[in-house]
Amino acid sequence: MFRSLFIALVAAALTPALTQAQNIRAGIIGLDTSHAIAFTKLLNAKTPQPPELMGVRVVAAYPQGSKDIESSTKRVPELTQQVKDQGVEIVSSINDLLDKVDVVFLESNDGRPHLEQVLPCLEAGKPTFIDKPIAGTLADAIRIFEAAAKTHTPIFSSSSLRFGKNTQAVRQGSIGKVIKADTRSPASLEPTHPDLFWYGIHGVESLFTTMGTGCLSVKRGTTDDGKIQVTGTWDGNRTGIFRESSDTRKGYAGTATNAEGKSAEVGGFDGYQPLLNQIIHFFRTGVAPVTPEETLEIYAFMEAADESKRRNGAEVSLAEVMAKAKQEIVANP
Repeated sequence: MFRSLFIALVAAALTPALTQAQNIRAGIIGLDTSHAIAFTKLLNAKTPQPPELMGVRVVAAYPQGSKDIESSTKRVPELTQQVKDQGVEIVSSINDLLDKVDVVFLESNDGRPHLEQVLPCLEAGKPTFIDKPIAGTLADAIRIFEAAAKTHTPIFSSSSLRFGKNTQAVRQGSIGKVIKADTRSPASLEPTHPDLFWYGIHGVESLFTTMGTGCLSVKRGTTDDGKIQVTGTWDGNRTGIFRESSDTRKGYAGTATNAEGKSAEVGGFDGYQPLLNQIIHFFRTGVAPVTPEETLEIYAFMEAADESKRRNGAEVSLAEVMAKAKQEIVANP
């Protein structure tokens, strides 16, 4: 279902006005995360831009991100000033922003308002990158992709961890087919979101980049030191494990192993520019580097991990949580 929607979305979204543009005007929604600052500094730098970023500039930003998560709301004044200092116009509404830009970075740290925030972008036909988490629920993530397909507007969402050098090497086949992977990242919690949506998404994204799609079920447990551990069973009798890291500063790591026992490092963080390069290529082409199917499977994995926790570590299938999310959409369209 989602693959056909994705193909239709991409085919209809490649407009000559965008793909042939010498310069692309970018806008940001949500100034409550360091990502907004990092992207703006890279794109609006006074020094010559690298070829991958050339011709793209952040010209406008709408500050409102989360409305009730204190760790986010308290950052808005400071980050707004930093963005203004980079020559960006601060606007008072999303509609005002859309009048001034060609493409959108949806950067609100809180996933819950993303559906409401992205709909005007999609209706205006503005290609949009949605930073993690794509939404506050699996159902809303599905709604976002359905709305993008309906409006023929390209979108994608990803953690920066997906584009780490070592992880991408394994993704491209450096050790062949991966039969087991183990990734680690910090996983601080936010009560308004499923546990792994808030920060564990980084390590889970690395896991799926390494393993690919095909996860069937998960079991939630704890490590020896009491941290989160989620074990997934993939098709072909493959295993993927996410572990919460004890080291919040250098806790991005992992290992991938093939059938012959050869292993490679994965899961490292190589900064924001590898992700930004992919976003800019996406803005130029309308072709997303991550499919809706893979992104939705990631969020189904994390939702199933929460359901397993509620069932005291019982195995939960991704098909079950996807079916439940779709039922919710039918009940609350």
